[in-house]
Amino acid sequence: MNVVIIEDEKPAARRLSRMLNDLEIEPIAMLHSVEESVNWFYNNEHPDLLFLDIQLSDGLSFEIFEEIDVKSAIIFTTAYDEYALKAFKLNSVDYLLKPIDSDELQTAIEKFKEIHTTKKLNTITNQQLKEIIFPNTNKYKKRFTVKIGQHLKLIPTTSIECFFSENKATYFCTNANRNYMIDDTLEELETKLSPELFFRVSRKYFVNINAIKDIISYTNSRLKITLNNYCESEIIVSRERVKDFKNWIG
Repeated sequence: MNVVIIEDEKPAARRLSRMLNDLEIEPIAMLHSVEESVNWFYNNEHPDLLFLDIQLSDGLSFEIFEEIDVKSAIIFTTAYDEYALKAFKLNSVDYLLKPIDSDELQTAIEKFKEIHTTKKLNTITNQQLKEIIFPNTNKYKKRFTVKIGQHLKLIPTTSIECFFSENKATYFCTNANRNYMIDDTLEELETKLSPELFFRVSRKYFVNINAIKDIISYTNSRLKITLNNYCESEIIVSRERVKDFKNWIG
């Protein structure tokens, strides 16, 4: 089994190498940066298995895959566990959090051997690797198109203060205090709006965090929100959403 370690912290790389030696595996190379890794892959046969740290000294490891179509199976090694779920969804061999545990390492190696034997490992694409390294914000809408007479107008999502439903229709209000009707329901917007930017405070409203002017305690353990421009009706955070809302504004 040919193994390569890509790890910018040399003590961590040496420790992983010793742990692999205990499993009778001798890494054929230890690489410490994006530049060094790219040069190595250009000039060497790709290994069976790659231990890949996500953040390297000269950039993120996905930059290696911008230059090289790496054919190796991957075991991710990093201290950042927020990437774990996405890594598993891509059917990478495994995901090891630092400091690496010897039993978990052995389990990962055995898992690789089983997958390698049955050849069930999916090939990871460069785009998929990017989605591991940082959240894919491209899936959220950056603008909405509205029709005004015979004209179409593009409204950036960042300029929208809130989305709301009224008389079975959905509208949004901009920071210029203009309302526009759209075809999406509030339920459909759940997957189209960035959760960092918008929060559904009630069945009727989504609000933009950057448009919040004031938050006031309200009856029945609820909260009342005032936006910079929208003022057509009260925006109340429903009681069951108050806790999540407070976490969201953080």
